[in-house]
Amino acid sequence: MLETLNLDDKVIVVTGGGTGLGREMARHLALAGANIVVAGRRPEPIEEAAAEFRGMNRRALAIPTDVTDSKQVNALFERTLAEFGQVDVLVNNAGGGGGRKEMWEITDDEWHKGIDTNLTSAFYCTRAIMEHMVERGKGRVINISSGQGLRGQRGSFMYGCAKGGLIQLTRVLAATYGSAGITSTCIVPGFFPTKDSQREEAANRRLQFLPMGRAGLPQDLAPLAVFLASDASDYMNGEMFYCDGGAMAGGAATTGYAPVIPLQD
Repeated sequence: MLETLNLDDKVIVVTGGGTGLGREMARHLALAGANIVVAGRRPEPIEEAAAEFRGMNRRALAIPTDVTDSKQVNALFERTLAEFGQVDVLVNNAGGGGGRKEMWEITDDEWHKGIDTNLTSAFYCTRAIMEHMVERGKGRVINISSGQGLRGQRGSFMYGCAKGGLIQLTRVLAATYGSAGITSTCIVPGFFPTKDSQREEAANRRLQFLPMGRAGLPQDLAPLAVFLASDASDYMNGEMFYCDGGAMAGGAATTGYAPVIPLQD
């Protein structure tokens, strides 16, 4: 079993891999033996990540990419294939919250930006590499969704709708390309706050309703990405894997006993 978790010589592309969950997943994938391509909009974090992975004696490449731009996405995979000759695993991690507003306050541009950042980007990246994976007869697509894609959260229009679409994209990919040797799975994180994503007061209120009583840490989720990227997950296809400390099993996520938090928080 442990041998099937070895990622030696696999080439893995991680979008949004310069910080947060993406960086930690990429780090664990590199520790398991993979060569890593880190994609992100800001050059500095992805260059730092790639340098770290090269320090582990892995091949690593940082490619600045706005994954909402299909031309940049195509260039990302063209360069990756030119450098490595293959892509074994794609981790569609790039995304971001669109804030919470009353529906009538959302502009067309805000709607499209939220959908493009969290859903269209994953479609572009997967489309860019799928023919290559089909030709090789193997591949992995790992999408990073959210509990907001499974249940309605007050005011989460762009983010919630996009993350729900990402779950459905996972299923459609699984149904379409499973017979070609490509699996598609989805990780559904719970509350993983970042420095700029949650105000402390609002975060503390959420923690009261989590069964484990604490927020998730990047290292809680990263080993799951290693498993899904490995041969140990060969028969996992179209599945959702929760990493939420029990939020979907109980507490406010299912009982509805959470207090109403104003949209402006």
